[in-house]
Amino acid sequence: MDLPIESRSHSHYALRSILAAILVIASAAIGRGQGPLDPRSKSNEPAPSPAQNAFGQNQPPNTLQPGASANLLTRDEAVRLALAQASAFQTAKYAELIAAEDVKQAKAAFLPRITVPSTLIYNSPTLGMVAPGTPRSDRFSFISANAVAEYQALVGASGDIDLSGRLRAALRRSVALLEAARSGTEIARRTLIQAVDDAYYGLALAIAKRRASELSLTAAEEFARITDLMFNAGEVAQVDSIRAKLVLASRRDDLEQARVAESIAAGGLRVLVGYDFANPIEVLDLTSAAPNTVEVDRFASSSISTRPELSQLDAERRAAQQELRAARAERLPQFTYSINAGFDSNSLRPDPLHDHSGVLATINLTIPIFDWGASRSRENQARLRIQSFESERNLALRNLTSQFYAARAQALAAAARYQFLSASVSDAERNVQSSIARYRGGEAPFIEVSDAFSTLASQRAALYQALFDYQSAKARLQQATGQ
Repeated sequence: MDLPIESRSHSHYALRSILAAILVIASAAIGRGQGPLDPRSKSNEPAPSPAQNAFGQNQPPNTLQPGASANLLTRDEAVRLALAQASAFQTAKYAELIAAEDVKQAKAAFLPRITVPSTLIYNSPTLGMVAPGTPRSDRFSFISANAVAEYQALVGASGDIDLSGRLRAALRRSVALLEAARSGTEIARRTLIQAVDDAYYGLALAIAKRRASELSLTAAEEFARITDLMFNAGEVAQVDSIRAKLVLASRRDDLEQARVAESIAAGGLRVLVGYDFANPIEVLDLTSAAPNTVEVDRFASSSISTRPELSQLDAERRAAQQELRAARAERLPQFTYSINAGFDSNSLRPDPLHDHSGVLATINLTIPIFDWGASRSRENQARLRIQSFESERNLALRNLTSQFYAARAQALAAAARYQFLSASVSDAERNVQSSIARYRGGEAPFIEVSDAFSTLASQRAALYQALFDYQSAKARLQQATGQ
């Protein structure tokens, strides 16, 4: 028997109304789940500068010095190359993308799941006696079946009605973990930049020491030549000539050690920037930029609060708070719905299909009674995680503050060392010249010249070390303050 047109229209209108209401409720729930989680969630994040790309990476300016070689690797170029290589930074970016997918999945949990369940059921005819005139379709054996052959084809929408807040807590937890992953990416980026700075200036220091060793060797060779001439002329004893050769051998040994140290430092930088080990690598001269205390004074301790380490711990604490809310929601009533439209018929002929087509809507209410304390245990776990993150944050803040002041003290001390060591190197060079002149005039013993050479070599090494310490400390200050 055909249904009236008005009845079919009313069923279709009711189905559309129910689906529209479900979508509105889901959209509102997602909006609430994405709302501000904590007033401090964004206050600790530094504002992106115009020189940042889509990943928040600083785009280094061109700092190539005028007249420098085109193959010269600047510090900023080394950082750019290192960020593009396989590293912990790249792994952290993948972790961030994975966390973003978790947010998408948490949002999708609010929306109805659309399915098309289609079933064909065959129920063998009964072996027992049936009343005369019983249709064949009603002579089925299993009592739970509706006919000998049953055809089902439905379009269904099902999902959860988040009145308990469980899905909203899951979404907010995923958002907080995404923020933690972003902070982790920034931590990995800064750690990689710090490693590049150490390797870059470490190579510059090794090159400077190698050049100083070459100068010392040249001076030692010249002094050994002069000593041999004086010995051949009978002006000095043979022991002085032997001592000069020993000094020369020591300087050659220093040069070979400096070359090995330079090769090792260059290899470390090549690994970070992705250079082939067969290709030469050049860096800026360590003495190209003198230390400046004004640069150190512009770093303020107030910038420590913007460190991504603290932002990551704050985000993880917010995620633990949402875990606590989700555990509480497990003890609240849970609502689910299911809407199916289609046919469930014992025949595929038009009339039976028409008679057995329609809409079926179901709403389920589940009331938790007793779960042996499992949800309360998860609630206690979340509460302990919150306390753990708060304690870890306090400890991290103290450590970061200590690192800031240690780097600042190291930078100021290195700048001061550079000032008096620059004068000391000049004095040591004049001392070598004066000692050689006094030795040639017979006014000074050989040991005075040997000490002068050693003093000059040590003063040069101390000067270059002060320059390296300053650059390293300044890089750590930049990392500590987020610059």
